Amino acid sequence: MPKISVIIPAYNAAATILETIDSVLKQTFTDFEVWVINDGSQDNTQTLVESISDSRVQVMTYPNGGVCVARNRGISLAQGEFITFLDADDLWTSDKLEKQYAALQEHPEAGVAYSWTCFMDVTDTETPPTFRPSPEYQWTGNVYQNLLVQDFIHSGSNTLIRREAISSVGEFDPTCAGCADWNYWVRLAAKWHFVVVKKCQIFYRRMPGSMSSKVEVMEREALIAMEKAYQAAPPELQYLKPLSFTNFHKYCAELYLQRSQDQDAIKKAQQHVQAAIALQPSLMIGDRTFQKLWVKLWIKKLLPKPLANYLFHSIRKSLSIPDPRLQPGNKLS
Repeated sequence: MPKISVIIPAYNAAATILETIDSVLKQTFTDFEVWVINDGSQDNTQTLVESISDSRVQVMTYPNGGVCVARNRGISLAQGEFITFLDADDLWTSDKLEKQYAALQEHPEAGVAYSWTCFMDVTDTETPPTFRPSPEYQWTGNVYQNLLVQDFIHSGSNTLIRREAISSVGEFDPTCAGCADWNYWVRLAAKWHFVVVKKCQIFYRRMPGSMSSKVEVMEREALIAMEKAYQAAPPELQYLKPLSFTNFHKYCAELYLQRSQDQDAIKKAQQHVQAAIALQPSLMIGDRTFQKLWVKLWIKKLLPKPLANYLFHSIRKSLSIPDPRLQPGNKLS
């Protein structure tokens, strides 16, 4: 039996799937299997995966069910003692599995290992530099409270999870698919300790062309996920709910500004910014990331589109840490 099972949900992933799988096959830890779950792709995703000669890589094709269903199907096939997920357009550094596996071996009480995530545009041809994380991206041990208010895991391609931990919380929840990652990490954190590998090992691609309507779907699903999270949370942590909603509004505002160019999207971004300020007025003074978000909003509102897009892109590239986000969500592609 392989030590680790790698599950890759893939839907119309022909443009990136080979590069993604290659980042797995280059791992310094080699005792793994790869299950590519072809989720009803209408392109040649399956043909490309079948062209890979490595016997560790297998592809199974199903009718389209969405990323949660695809991951759950992968879990049912996995044979490894540890399970990890990788989106079909993301990449790993070559030591991702080795370092996370070692971290879990060193901390037998932990059920989940995670690393740092870097963000890159889908058009990037070179690996981006490692960011310098602030302390909140280094939480370890009992991280349940931290995850309730902010998803510092950032990506569904990040974690390595003990099979026992997955068995203890069950499957991914399709009813909140737009933020299924965060929902799953919170459920795991309620029962298991986490351990961090203090190194950037996941490269998360931002996909272009997403529309504000998809952000609206994510909003609805995020609200469902937050309500579920706090229904399960103990009474002594209910006071954190306003902070979770503040982070939610910041995240939505960022998405509307990134993913759409029309004035309606800018208006919705402003509404979320104002909602965040109403919940936490101190953001305007003490939160540098929120201040940048505020500047980007007014750049979009006041300047001509080409100039606004240029300045917006420059500001985003200058950030030394990932964009704030409550949920990693699934790519809004």
